[in-house]
Amino acid sequence: MQPNVFLYRKVTAMAVGVVILGKGVSQDQYEQVLHRVLPDNHLAAGMIYHAAGMTQDGLCVTEIWESQEALDQFFNEKLGQALQEAKIDIKPVTFQVVNIIDK
Repeated sequence: MQPNVFLYRKVTAMAVGVVILGKGVSQDQYEQVLHRVLPDNHLAAGMIYHAAGMTQDGLCVTEIWESQEALDQFFNEKLGQALQEAKIDIKPVTFQVVNIIDK
């Protein structure tokens, strides 16, 4: 068996991470929004990574974006409206990404 190999990738651009904790948000609500904004489960322009899962309190989503501008454009053009339609009120937390380690 081969050991896990992780690649170190220094982030040189102004990548942005976002964490969304949706207290009380159901998986059905998440899937409603997902199918509206990411058809066929493909990343949006400028999105590097998307992961979502359920916690005891609701939904948790983590994303990495190429830039704050790409994230803002996605929210303004797609996500904001889809969240309203699904009756989801969230307060995302964003941060500047300084490093990404992937497999």
